[in-house]
Amino acid sequence: MIRRAYFEGFLNAGIGIAGYDLGEVRGAPGSSKQFTSFYDEMVRRGWSFKPILLGQSRGGLIALAWAMRNPEKTQAFVGIYPVCNLKTWGLKNMPAMLADYKLPEAELRDKIADFNPLNNLKGLIEKKVPMFIVQGLVDKAVPHTENAVLLKELYEAGKAPITLKLFEGLGHETAPEFFENKELIEFVLKQAEAKGK
Repeated sequence: MIRRAYFEGFLNAGIGIAGYDLGEVRGAPGSSKQFTSFYDEMVRRGWSFKPILLGQSRGGLIALAWAMRNPEKTQAFVGIYPVCNLKTWGLKNMPAMLADYKLPEAELRDKIADFNPLNNLKGLIEKKVPMFIVQGLVDKAVPHTENAVLLKELYEAGKAPITLKLFEGLGHETAPEFFENKELIEFVLKQAEAKGK
């Protein structure tokens, strides 16, 4: 698999990798609480209390939703064409949203800003949590203008560190620019090193 570059790059540098498959969720408080249980167990086992979060596509939304609720526990965020905007992308699949948020549709729509990562970056900005994102310019599944670009604008407005790499001609796909990206690996290694100091 093309993702092997990351596994090997991180493991060879002594960086542990852990994951938790929450299934078809959208970053609701309940699913974030499940991820916190996973986090607590990993810390109990001796893993880092400030992980570097890596999320791909809707996994980016799950990671960002947890990070916005736990900025003090987040070392950095890495996104591979991540969903950042619950208001646009999330509402396109209302059955999955309602299943995760466990709210009536009208109430969910009314409270969407409370759950949307783009509306809740204050803690991450205050902590200056670094972010690194790769995305294609022709991504139709997760349009960059509605997601990563808005995140970058808001983050930079708060003077927090973020790098967004956009690639011509690439969409929501498996490509070396996304899964063998040397700058992404270097970013993770740098954050791991900074965490250790």
